Amino acid sequence: MNSATPLRPVEPADLFRFQFVTSGVLSPDGTHVAYTVSHVNAEEDKEYSAIWLLALAAGDTRQLTSGTAVDAGPCWSPDGRQIAFMSTRQEKAQLYVIPVDGGEARQLTHFKQGVGGKPVWSPDGKHIAFTAVPVEEPRPADKPYRVSRHVYRFNEMEYLDDVVQDIYVIPAAGGEPRRVTHDGWMNANPQWSPDGKSLLYLASMNPDSLKAFHPHVRLVNLLDNSVRDLTGSWGDVYAVSWLPDGERIVFIGQPNGLPIGSKSDLWVLSVSGGQPECRTAGLKVGVGGGMEPDMPVFSYLTTVPLAKDGQTAYAGVQIGGTEQVYAVALTGAEQVTPLLTGDRACMLQDASAHHLLYIASTMHTPTDLYVADLDGSNERRLTALNDDLLAQLELPDVEHLLFPGVDGVEVEGWLMLPRRGDRPHPTILLIHGGPHSAFGHIFHFDCLMLCGAGYAVLRVNHRASTGYGDEFSTAIKADWGNLDYQDLMAGVDYAVARGLADPDRLGVTGLSGGGNLSCWIVGQTDRFKAAIPQNPVTNWVSFYGVSDIGVWFAVEQMGGHPHEIPEIYAKCSPITYAHRCKTPTLLIQSEHDWRCPPEQSEQFYTVLKANGCTVEMLRLPNAAHAASITGALANRRAHNDVLLEWMNRYVLGKTAK
Repeated sequence: MNSATPLRPVEPADLFRFQFVTSGVLSPDGTHVAYTVSHVNAEEDKEYSAIWLLALAAGDTRQLTSGTAVDAGPCWSPDGRQIAFMSTRQEKAQLYVIPVDGGEARQLTHFKQGVGGKPVWSPDGKHIAFTAVPVEEPRPADKPYRVSRHVYRFNEMEYLDDVVQDIYVIPAAGGEPRRVTHDGWMNANPQWSPDGKSLLYLASMNPDSLKAFHPHVRLVNLLDNSVRDLTGSWGDVYAVSWLPDGERIVFIGQPNGLPIGSKSDLWVLSVSGGQPECRTAGLKVGVGGGMEPDMPVFSYLTTVPLAKDGQTAYAGVQIGGTEQVYAVALTGAEQVTPLLTGDRACMLQDASAHHLLYIASTMHTPTDLYVADLDGSNERRLTALNDDLLAQLELPDVEHLLFPGVDGVEVEGWLMLPRRGDRPHPTILLIHGGPHSAFGHIFHFDCLMLCGAGYAVLRVNHRASTGYGDEFSTAIKADWGNLDYQDLMAGVDYAVARGLADPDRLGVTGLSGGGNLSCWIVGQTDRFKAAIPQNPVTNWVSFYGVSDIGVWFAVEQMGGHPHEIPEIYAKCSPITYAHRCKTPTLLIQSEHDWRCPPEQSEQFYTVLKANGCTVEMLRLPNAAHAASITGALANRRAHNDVLLEWMNRYVLGKTAK
């Protein structure tokens, strides 16, 4: 591009011009990387992903798969000559194997309902483990259906009886798959033991528990298919790996009994039994946490990368608005060492004898692949997928904000400022979900788009956000709408006092927990000219009964069941105050959202209508909870268009052309 070409503001269509690295894995000898890239085919208006190869020494790249399907989950054979992967080229995802040095991919599975997570080679290279739905034929959708599970329907999965998966093993040369689990759980992420005689895996969706989402670590013996539960009722596990001795595992998790929002730690456990040993007890913030982006989902690890001698684990650690990579000693005195730091998000993907492989992102840049030495030195960027597009765009300035909350506790935030227009700017308060999540130095397209339209975007890591220690992240239990709301308003007041935000031109929006707080805000104050709550929680009593996580999450957050503390459920529910709302409000609701089901928006919509408030609702068909981020292109496009249209109409007073 000519250097004299003026930069242009970011526009909604740019979302579909970006490419995103979504995963990466090192070859067995550590000399090459296989990685996946997501992109949108503009002519077909479809989203695909392709697998690429990169030579670390030379930096040469080569596209391995065509990119005319969703090709994902690459896994190297132990000899480094083949890659197994999943592909939707036959509509349903199936397993394929492709030679690294060229040639056609060979289809390995033919399941009528497709396969699940990424394939994993056995240590001797003779077999591949994977997961699939054991039911051959899908259930007729138009027939009556009887349920008995405690949690029978789950976000992005629909009815669990139809979709829970078992673990299978298939000869790498081809043949009949062998099913090795048979229990009605969601069995995922298999990992071969070093001796190849058993598989470690994560089992969730317990049919007999209302806390279905949280995985157990299990071990299946491949000689007789016997299964042992290694963690049982200990707590929740999010990532696990074998140690090289085959006698111990390392995992990231959290024991039962802690307040919701508490940090996770890294633990070591003998497979023969006993209690897990915590290796990060002295670390103030959690291991394995992450921030909220607005881009296609990249691969957060369900394994724990290790040094080859098994003495050190490598793990992501969220500190404030950054994601860093730390080394954790697995023996001796506790030792936790930062390796990859800075104002960015470093999402660890793999480790070899010499390298750490990770995806990195900033507020202004989507995902790219990087490599560094094991001590974090000699960082090198491996991909530059969006440099040409970014060179055309007028990217916002960023003001880092630190200000006191109502009780004097320091709160962190960021104000993204458009390059055009005079200060103070019309400002959109964007609220993250969770609520135990965070904003920070990671790509968020909505921010760039809103700044391109002339808005400043304020993001605040309010009380309950992760990355600041347990006292901060557990502070709103049984008290939603107090300190979290006060922190947000303190951030708005601070930006106004600095002369950056226009107090007469304010809008508010957020997804999930951010939708909850958006609904809360318009029932408490009239200072915002427009609101767009997205897939919110508005009524804790009905949420308790209809959400896929309703019972355990509501009880953890409110402090008891609705019949035990009805006053807390009412106090913390935005629906209680909805009749006071005078702010023009547009609700965005996914129709197949089982996390914050449609009735949550519908109640709020009806109360606003009944009380004369301007309100509309955008319905996203066949869409799950975060459809505005990872859903169908039409739903993402509709979300972006209406976000700008509603804010322009009521914050700026502009009418659509």
